[in-house]
Amino acid sequence: VQLQASGGGLVQAGGSLRLSCTASGRTFSSYVVAWFRQAPGNEREFVGTIIRSGSSTYYADSVKGRFTISRDNAKNTVYLQMNSLKPEDTAVYYCAAYQGGRLATSVSEYGYWGQGTQVTVSS
Repeated sequence: VQLQASGGGLVQAGGSLRLSCTASGRTFSSYVVAWFRQAPGNEREFVGTIIRSGSSTYYADSVKGRFTISRDNAKNTVYLQMNSLKPEDTAVYYCAAYQGGRLATSVSEYGYWGQGTQVTVSS
């Protein structure tokens, strides 16, 4: 599967953005999809993940209550709705996928990656 992330941009603190991750291929519904982010000088970190059916999600503590992941398998798309953004959310955001059933949280478990989209939150 090939992934393409989009929707990043510049937003003021307290604002919102919605990222999209669009996949190619007919079996998108068989993939668990996650969002990760990487700020300059930092390691890539887990943001959140959604199970294949979309019925279950899991988030990092740093974004819980502010970010929401959803998916539309008919459109081969996963969304990351980001609200109440903070300057510390500034990073390149990546979507990733693996063909399994568990809400995985580590980079090494995901074999497919999108190219990343920049999110910048100004104070």
